[in-house]
Amino acid sequence: MKRAASFPNALTDPRAFDIAQAMLDGFNRHYQLFRETSADAKRRFEEADWHGQQRAQRERIEFYDLRVDEGAERLQREFQASDLPKDVWQQVKLHYIGLLTDHHQPELAETFFNSVTTKILHRSYFHNDFIFVRPAVSTEYIENDEPASLPTYRAYYPTRLTMRETWLRIVDNFQLQREFDDLGRDIDDVLAAVNVQLGDYRMRANFQVQVLSSLFYRNKGAYLVGKIINGFNETPFALPILHNEEGSDRLIIDTVLFGEDELLLLFSFARAYFMVTMEVPSAYVQFLRSMMPRKPRSEIYNALGLAKQGKNAFYRDFLYHLKHSSDRFRIAPGIKGMVMLVFDLPSFPYVFKVIKDFYPEQKETTRELIKRKYLLVKQHDRVGRMADTLEYSNVAFPRARFDDELVAELQHFCPSLLEEDADALVIRHVYIERRMIPLNIYLQEASLAQIEAAVIEYGNAIKDLLRANIFPGDMLWKNFGVTRHGKVVFYDYDEIEYLTDCNFRKVPTPRNEEEEMSAEVWYKVGPRDVFPETFGPFLLGNPRVRHVFMKHHADLLEASFWQGHKDRILAGYVHDVFPYDAHKRFQHRRALVASA
Repeated sequence: MKRAASFPNALTDPRAFDIAQAMLDGFNRHYQLFRETSADAKRRFEEADWHGQQRAQRERIEFYDLRVDEGAERLQREFQASDLPKDVWQQVKLHYIGLLTDHHQPELAETFFNSVTTKILHRSYFHNDFIFVRPAVSTEYIENDEPASLPTYRAYYPTRLTMRETWLRIVDNFQLQREFDDLGRDIDDVLAAVNVQLGDYRMRANFQVQVLSSLFYRNKGAYLVGKIINGFNETPFALPILHNEEGSDRLIIDTVLFGEDELLLLFSFARAYFMVTMEVPSAYVQFLRSMMPRKPRSEIYNALGLAKQGKNAFYRDFLYHLKHSSDRFRIAPGIKGMVMLVFDLPSFPYVFKVIKDFYPEQKETTRELIKRKYLLVKQHDRVGRMADTLEYSNVAFPRARFDDELVAELQHFCPSLLEEDADALVIRHVYIERRMIPLNIYLQEASLAQIEAAVIEYGNAIKDLLRANIFPGDMLWKNFGVTRHGKVVFYDYDEIEYLTDCNFRKVPTPRNEEEEMSAEVWYKVGPRDVFPETFGPFLLGNPRVRHVFMKHHADLLEASFWQGHKDRILAGYVHDVFPYDAHKRFQHRRALVASA
């Protein structure tokens, strides 16, 4: 039976408005700091301050929780908020809605309200009378009308200028304070690619190029994002702008990416969040969804660095899916993990991961250590090879939707995280990730061509991880997944380490026959020692897999290969890891033409 809302008839308690204003003050402070850090990415990019960019990325992720803790502490100190009656909290929400009427980030402010409130109040308050289970303020058509402000996007009309002049103006308008190596040459390459992409086209009356007003900064790149509109056709595109490390260290346009599929890889859930300067984030999300309609709104918010809003949008989508589906949660297919219990809902494209209460003897770890590993991944540049995770506390699932076998597994392996509350099963801590096909299962069912492509991708994934200073630890096939785009992504983080913390060694030469024939390790092994040549027996039992691996990635079995990358990173070098294939780069194409 649906419970009727019981809002107060009048806003009678003066404390309610003060609490609402204090809550909004906390959010405004958070978003101001968020914007300042994102805006400063332009300077860091211009100065090639890659370590500063990485540091800012990590610190920005921590901003939200710090501001939430500050807000909750203030409400407790000034208003004794946890002791207030329900009718006061209902009035707080109504006042807060009124304060958001002309706000530029109302959806983010509502999520901040939820975060602070749920820190203070009991779970019995977690419904729409007291928090924003559903959004209350529309984000449609919000505009920043301040005179000095930038619009969400700029529109350019090549019918007024030549196409070449239009693209030069598009790039110039970002006013990057570092010279291009040869901007005219790069624009000619862009125009050639545009002409190939659009084919034999004729400019319609509405021909225009729409470009978002902020560059998207990540790792060592800045991305210009927009779409070409011609009649009924819209073509999404992105221009990666990099520093030319082949001599001049001036800027170059590296390539042009077209279409939804290439944009989906650029905005992948396996990549780090962008730094973007936005006054109206919902307008950016709307623009990007017009380019990538298959990408959930929650993942776009995540990609923009607004991970809490992404979590909120995801959870709303999840509740909506539960309401409109009838299948049951089950133990996820595949080899069971030693430290994680993984379950899924077949109709929902995500998996749920719960840390077990106990582990096999060979796993020397703790719950807190595992959580630190997952946090490391959240804060790190994931280079397209580590799945992002959404972390939730006290999630109430409908008990009737759980298989009995799954409930038995949870009660056995995770009793400390489980609570039964009426018809709900509450899990106190859970990670949620995009579902992928486990690589070991994929290889069992793959054709020869698919095996070759997957093994090459697997090796490329490991090499991208080590360029990002990550040693995956357990490199077994079961710990990697295959995405819908055929990319191989790592998703088991309980044994990852920084590459620079590992000691890569060659297995010592046996000194006698007894050592050579020994079934036990006869040489001394330190806690961070890694012997890459020993990977083979665990990974390459399948002759078809071994043939492809040794042809393309035999260097992964050599200690010198790993140690060389470690030494470069320790020397301060930051690798480029591109979200597109090397053959797409203009430099690569020019080199092919020159050698022809």
